Amino acid sequence: MTLLKGKNGLIVGVANDRSYAWHIAKALTEQGATCAFAHIPGEKNERRTAKAASKIQQDPWLCPCDAGSDDDLDNLFAKYKADFPTMDFLVHSIAFADRDWLKVGMFSKTPRKAFLDAIDISAYTLSAMAGRAQEQMAANGGGSIMAMSYYGAEKVVPGYNIMGVAKSCLESTTRYLAYELGEHNIRVNTISGGFLRTLASSAVGGIDSVEQAIVNKAPLRRGVEGSDVGKTAVFLASDLSSGISGENLYVDCGVNIMGV
Repeated sequence: MTLLKGKNGLIVGVANDRSYAWHIAKALTEQGATCAFAHIPGEKNERRTAKAASKIQQDPWLCPCDAGSDDDLDNLFAKYKADFPTMDFLVHSIAFADRDWLKVGMFSKTPRKAFLDAIDISAYTLSAMAGRAQEQMAANGGGSIMAMSYYGAEKVVPGYNIMGVAKSCLESTTRYLAYELGEHNIRVNTISGGFLRTLASSAVGGIDSVEQAIVNKAPLRRGVEGSDVGKTAVFLASDLSSGISGENLYVDCGVNIMGV
């Protein structure tokens, strides 16, 4: 299918073929898009991302980027601009929190640096990337920026702790970016994906019991699959979502509507 034929974009956050970012890139590519990939610096991380991305595209475009470094971000977006005529979409699928504090009973003990580091990498980087993508997107008449959130941004998920606060910040950042970039026809949204067992989710304490509870609670009587989020990303990247910006779209099999 070719819903996204001719569109190019940058995916930040493919760690392996189980990550949401990978499922998003796969779905976008299946609809005709060309994806570029940013990865954490280091040979091991490059090999891992290259292996996953190669399952989607032949000879994928890769660039190392420490999202906590302004110089690295400048380099990433400069290299992308040099190699691609347009940036039609940008996918922010990164987050970080020191796993020592992602345990039940540890939130109030989280040290200042760990707290601020989580906000920096998980939320500030969306604004930093959007600002760098703005010129190229605007020059082509607009674009779509999307970031990955989670229900722990709104409700307490025991053990999610500072990640929940960081995701709340991410969702608020999305709304302010949607307002500011809207004049350039750049749409900014978050996808609140349901629980998916990934490298990131495995760091949260007590996650096994949470996973089973979510499956039991979901109106669709199942857990979310990566392809569910991938399809939603296709919608957000396409012209079908031309009037949607500043929104948080739940893709969690209905878990968010349940009170008990």
